[in-house]
Amino acid sequence: MSEGLAHRLRSSYHEAATRVFLDVPGDGGWTYGQVDELAGRIAARLAGQGLGPGERVVVQVDKSVQAVALYLACLRTGATYVPLNPAYTRDEVAGFVADARPRLVVCHPERADEHRRVLTLAADGSGTLLAGGTGLPPLDPVAVDPEDIAAMLYTSGTTGRSKGAMLSHRALIANAEVLNVAWGIRADDVLVHVLPIFHTHGLFVALNTLMLSAASVRLLPRFDPATVAATLPGATVMMGVPTHYGRLLAAAAVDRSSTAGMRLFVSGSAPLGREASDRFHHVTGHRILERYGMTEAGMITSNPLEGDRIPGTVGFPLPGYTARVRKDSGEPAAMEEPGILEITGPHLFSGYWGMPGATAAAHTPDGYFRTGDVVTMDDAQRVTIVGRASDVVITGGLNVYPREVEDVLDGLPGVVESAVVGLPDVDLGEAVVAFVVAERGFSAETLRSAVREQLAGFKCPKEFIFIEELPRNAMGKIQKTKLRDAAP
Repeated sequence: MSEGLAHRLRSSYHEAATRVFLDVPGDGGWTYGQVDELAGRIAARLAGQGLGPGERVVVQVDKSVQAVALYLACLRTGATYVPLNPAYTRDEVAGFVADARPRLVVCHPERADEHRRVLTLAADGSGTLLAGGTGLPPLDPVAVDPEDIAAMLYTSGTTGRSKGAMLSHRALIANAEVLNVAWGIRADDVLVHVLPIFHTHGLFVALNTLMLSAASVRLLPRFDPATVAATLPGATVMMGVPTHYGRLLAAAAVDRSSTAGMRLFVSGSAPLGREASDRFHHVTGHRILERYGMTEAGMITSNPLEGDRIPGTVGFPLPGYTARVRKDSGEPAAMEEPGILEITGPHLFSGYWGMPGATAAAHTPDGYFRTGDVVTMDDAQRVTIVGRASDVVITGGLNVYPREVEDVLDGLPGVVESAVVGLPDVDLGEAVVAFVVAERGFSAETLRSAVREQLAGFKCPKEFIFIEELPRNAMGKIQKTKLRDAAP
């Protein structure tokens, strides 16, 4: 047995008990000592409900200080933390609960009737979880094996059924430690936290990484351009998704003055795009650091903290990861040739819950994880994402990578954003189809001519469908399955 993630985090902030950890608008600042004590009392409450090593707890609550303490409390008990999006419906949650088979569910008071063994927690801290202040002495972290499962996150499910990715204490510690160093996180950093905490980005990348330096977090309940702009002064770091940065620019909420004290803007969870990166740099003077990761692997690559951050790329494999690019045949791809990114390292997940076949299929015989992302890699190992393997359109026997077409469309004046998919076609097998959000007055012929100037004819969309907004999940990823389903 060894120390787990709870021990590792506490060892980093135990001497910073009076430092502000979570600063919530309208609620004041919670110190590390206060959050630590609250987590210990919640852990005692959970243990009293039978929660311990090997058990799972499903959590569907709103973002709050108490929710963060609940996460830390679950780590203390040695149980597996299973967060769910608060927006999921009764039927969706029922499916996840049936799959995870948790010992306990913690949810909003209004949803308590959906579950059998349940405690409740509202955003204001009310509910049965903290009723009476728990009245129990804080529980110290239990000893765990590094390979024990600390958390299980269900994959986004943008292309199919969600799978429960099991993340060990070892993997989460390794990823937080490498990011803490790679991004130069310091004790005097202040993070503007606008992300949900049921996802890898907002929970592990943001919170775990900042806690390792006992840094401070301005915990915003949701993203709002005006609120973020008002929160930036005095802050030093922000982690967001491309949609956040696009909305800050659209609202004219940031400029060089308001971001003068910032040292780092990070973007991930979806492609940022070269044009958006350049516009943000022009307006603020900051070049966003784009990185790449996924639920099963945490963060995989990152543009450098010091050095060139090249728009459209996601940087280099993080220390500890070995990365390679393979063609569909399994042969190594040449430099700059598209292929599937395969990785190995201590940050990887332990497998898919209850799905040994899917786990085996996701790995190569020599132990590399197949990410499913099509990339190119140059001779310096800088990675550029081309698209998802499942999104590749095979039209007339030729491969078309949607990202390449989307980059051309998104670079046209008046085009807000686009998404390219393949739809069944009697003649071609699949036809390239573009869904486009654009200013009024655009015609399909205008777009077709612009694409034909830059790309080969077979890559040009056969059809352009104009829509008001692209469907996205909670982390800003475009849900192409919904586009395919909605196509006329």
